[in-house]
This record gives sequence, C-alpha cells and structure tokens, in this order.
Amino acid sequence: MLYLIAEYFGFPHLLNLVRYISFRAGAASATALVIGLIWGPTFIGWLRVRQGKGQPIRADGPQTHLAKRGTPTMGGLLILISVGISVLLWMDLRNPYVWACLLVTGGFGLIGFLDDWDKVRKAHHAGLSGKTRLMFEFLIAGAATFLMVQSGNTNLYLPFYSGPVLYLGWLYVIFGAFVIVAFGNAVNLTDGLDGLATMPVIIASIAFLIIAYLVGNAKFATYLGIPHVPGVGDLTVLLLAVVGAGLAFLWFNAPPAAVFMGDTGSLALGGALGAVAVACHHEFVLAIVGGLFVLEAVSVIIQVFWFKRTGRRIFKMAPIHHHFEQLGWSEPTVVIRFWIVAFILALAGLSTLKLR
Repeated sequence: MLYLIAEYFGFPHLLNLVRYISFRAGAASATALVIGLIWGPTFIGWLRVRQGKGQPIRADGPQTHLAKRGTPTMGGLLILISVGISVLLWMDLRNPYVWACLLVTGGFGLIGFLDDWDKVRKAHHAGLSGKTRLMFEFLIAGAATFLMVQSGNTNLYLPFYSGPVLYLGWLYVIFGAFVIVAFGNAVNLTDGLDGLATMPVIIASIAFLIIAYLVGNAKFATYLGIPHVPGVGDLTVLLLAVVGAGLAFLWFNAPPAAVFMGDTGSLALGGALGAVAVACHHEFVLAIVGGLFVLEAVSVIIQVFWFKRTGRRIFKMAPIHHHFEQLGWSEPTVVIRFWIVAFILALAGLSTLKLR
C-alpha cells in the first residue's frame, strides 16, 4: 500500500526508499516483529481464556508431553496477522506472485484454524477429516499455481543443472499444487516440539528470500544460470515478514512454550514456503533447504507403510523427532540439534545456485 502511495507522489525525499525491495522487505520484517512482540502477551491470554483446556495432548505420545496439557494452541494466528498486516503495508499491491502466496498462506491458515478449533471444541484429536483437508488444500494450491504461471513459464528446473529440463505445460499446475500441499503438511508434521518447526521455517525463509531476490534480478539470474522470473523479487517482502513474525512467535514458543503454533500456523507457513518455491521454479531446491521437514514426513510414511505390511515399527515413534525422544534425548536437545540440521541443509540448498 505504501509503495503505491509513494509512487503516486513520485517517491519524494525519504519516500524514495520505498522504491527499493530491500528497504520494504526490512521494514516488513520489523513491522511483523513489533506487532508480534507487543500483541503477543494479550493474544496468548485471550487464547487461554477462550480455549480453557487448550490443545489436547495425546495419551499415546511421549509421556513428558503430558505436562504441556492446558497450553493454548492456534498461536499461528499471531504469525498470520503479523505477516498479513506488514505485507499488505509494504508490498506492491499489483504483484500477482505475492497475492498468490498470500492466498495459500491465508487459505491453509483457515484450514488449519478449523482443524484446531474442532480439536479444542471437542477436546480430542479428530479435527477435520484427512480427505476434506486435502481437497481444500489442493483447490487453494491449484488456484495459486494457476495465478503464478500466467507468465507462461511452465518449465521444470533441477538443481546442479543450468536451464530447463522438461516442459510441463498445464501439468505444471498439478505439479505446483502437489509441492505446496506436500510441504504444508510436512511442516505440519514437524510441529511437535516447542520451537521445533518455528526456527527451521525462519531458516528456510531466509534461504528462499535470497533465492527469490536472485531469481527476480535478470543480471544475477543470467550469471548463475537460474530461471529469471520478473516480479518474483517482491516475495522477499513476504519472506522477511515471515522471519520477523516467526522470531516474535519464537519468543513465546521457546521451551517451555506459552503457546503452540497449531495447524493454523504450521500448515500456513509450510504452504507459503511451497508457494514461494513454485513461484521461483526452485521446487527441488526446496526439498534440500527444507530437508528436515521432508525427513519428518518421510519418517511417518515409512512407519505407516511398514507397520501395515509387517505389524512392526521401524522407529520407536513417528514423526522422527519423537523417535529421538524415546531414545532418551531431552526435548531441548532434539530441538536444537534439528535446528543445526536445518541450517546445514539451507546452506546446501543455497550452494546449488552456483553449482550449475
């Protein structure tokens, strides 16, 4: 909004700063951080009053988690509101890529909210049915991908290879929707320990804001041999807003958590990262940068598949962060070590930009 206002007046004096993506992205991050930190205590208190017993804790989960009973959930709303306000304030409202990513973020957040609300209201873990969730997730992700491919680039790109490897045409809409839905649910599965999903999301967002900026710049994209997508550089505003809002949320979500992100936040943030990867045509790089989330999701798939086939379990408990808890690792140990893994994988993903 401020960009259009500054443009209307010809970017005079200090308003000339609004012309630059780097300034608007930094301002969006600061705005989201301040909103989250200031409003956080009041918002958490409101959630505690409204929810009463808070998020139900599974009896068949790690026994140490029973002490968390009564902690309010749906804290992802704090992130989404902070991100929404800051992005709408600092983005170029004419940019279709940011709107497409906001569609996924808000839509997935709504699905997660309905799921969380059902759990809290009924005090059990049913939530929305899996089929219902997936149906709406694919509809939202498909619509967002359709908006992002209007430029006509529906090529598939691979890490370590310069140039497109396959032309997908309109099949790219299906592919993009799958990436967004898969990554949204992968982050959702990771959100099982205090702060476990929050920091890796922040790390992945920082990695992809670099990618988005480079992809959106013709000179850098040509030099690195990566696809150039005009306008996608504005996604740095969204991603730095996620970083700011995520840091503010982590202030309250750090062990012992005063609030849980819930499906409201994890599904929305995962979907947002997936949408950014689709916009930048770096879907496979996302699998490297967000490798921790992929590992968590794969551990669940393997566990379910093997148990149905043999009646035995490969991991002591899935997702895999619970496996390490069962091995005797304390929760903070699991969380911090997984943060380190996420940081290493982000660096590995960024290295693919040059190794082509």
